[in-house]
Amino acid sequence: MTPSSIYDLFVPVSYKRLRAVAASCDGIRRERKNDTLPPSSHGHDFGGVSAVRVIIIGAGQVGSSIAADLDDTHDVVVIERDPERAEELNYSLDVLAVEGDGTAVATLEQAGIDRADMVIASTDNDETNIVACSTAKAISDAFTIARIKNTEYLRTWNRSEKAFGIDFMVCTNLLTAKAIVRVVGLPAARDVDPFAGGQVQMAEFEVGDESPVANQTVREADRFDSLTFAAILRNGHVEIPRGETVIEPGDRVVVIGSPGSVQEFATSVAPDESPGTAEEVVIVGGSEIGYHVARLLEERGFSPRLIEQDHDRARRLAEDLPGTVVMESDATNIEFLEREHIGDADMVVSALESDEKNLLVSLLASRLGTERTVAVIDTTAYVDLFETVGVDVAVSPREVVAEEITRFTREGSAENIALIESDKAEVMEIEVDADSVLTDRPIRESVRELPEGVVVGAITRGDEFVVPRGDTVVQSGDHVVLFIDADIADEVTPRL
Repeated sequence: MTPSSIYDLFVPVSYKRLRAVAASCDGIRRERKNDTLPPSSHGHDFGGVSAVRVIIIGAGQVGSSIAADLDDTHDVVVIERDPERAEELNYSLDVLAVEGDGTAVATLEQAGIDRADMVIASTDNDETNIVACSTAKAISDAFTIARIKNTEYLRTWNRSEKAFGIDFMVCTNLLTAKAIVRVVGLPAARDVDPFAGGQVQMAEFEVGDESPVANQTVREADRFDSLTFAAILRNGHVEIPRGETVIEPGDRVVVIGSPGSVQEFATSVAPDESPGTAEEVVIVGGSEIGYHVARLLEERGFSPRLIEQDHDRARRLAEDLPGTVVMESDATNIEFLEREHIGDADMVVSALESDEKNLLVSLLASRLGTERTVAVIDTTAYVDLFETVGVDVAVSPREVVAEEITRFTREGSAENIALIESDKAEVMEIEVDADSVLTDRPIRESVRELPEGVVVGAITRGDEFVVPRGDTVVQSGDHVVLFIDADIADEVTPRL
């Protein structure tokens, strides 16, 4: 059934079902006449089965990130116009870099398009990505994924099945808006992902110096019946917490549980922030991302305010967003911000076209008293820097879309996957079957057979939320949400 709007395309996705679509298109691991994929110079072998061959077009921040995530488990070829960047990839990653134009048949043939299972067009140009996928589809049966920004292309693709020769289209601006709106729903969190049809949430919180849980043990902080402390991210490392593990200031704590328990923990981590959903949201910048954030908030019953400096753009936004108060002004004007009481907002989202202006607006809003600031950062390398100098949550569209494509390519039986800290770990939802190591056994017993780094975070059984404890017996058909360290994911996933 065709979604009623483009926003319906971005409800929580079942990646198992998407991969089934890919397989039906003769995509991933399709059966060939000789039952194997021909070898390549960078081919991997897993138990005698050839790796999936992926061609990535564009080695910018998005393409390079996807290549880095996939090079250990897939046979990756990257096409890049820039000869220096192509040469650098050959040395920095276990990939084969081909210099050339990804829209050209000759370049695709040089990259081995006849042996490719998947083509990912990830350049910064929508039209280039569409043409590259169309060309690849015309000369091969590879499954094609296109990264785009313009939602009009997404609408066209949605109205016509596999338009442009594209099997799966990923819209950067919409994905970024969705990521921002999830944080609006839980203001104290850095990241939020829903699982099991919304019955389960995964959330990541940063523990501040003044947080009540700082310097507490996990046992002391764990006062919630339906919550599991899945991991602590400390100095770039993933630690599976024990009861005696001390939560230190600066730690990022990953929890999995019912939405209510996650909300209670949010209040425990940051009691000074607004409990529940942020009510007063100000969006700065009527960019595509700013527009979609406002539209998504309207659909959820919010009445946000949006600041846009351009007169014509502000007028169009006011017409298109009936539930949003659109103000025409320069958001870096401190007198305007004071006059409009921006400091009273629960959250300010800076979605201007300039990273520097987004930083400035965020710092001004914080200075005026805004509880929470979110900034859109186009340059992924700036994310940590911006958060260090005072931005509460920095959202990188390039990182968001790279993670979306990466988790789509993940193999296994996952219903849904969320990547943690750009693939240091993953939270995975599976529907347990009779062959799973978890089935018909107490969790304590089944986890002993798995390497360290796996945490059962939540279980749903129909409409029932089951709190996972050591003696909980998992049943066939249960949906189980697990935290898995990336270092062991490939070993663990087939057993689930």
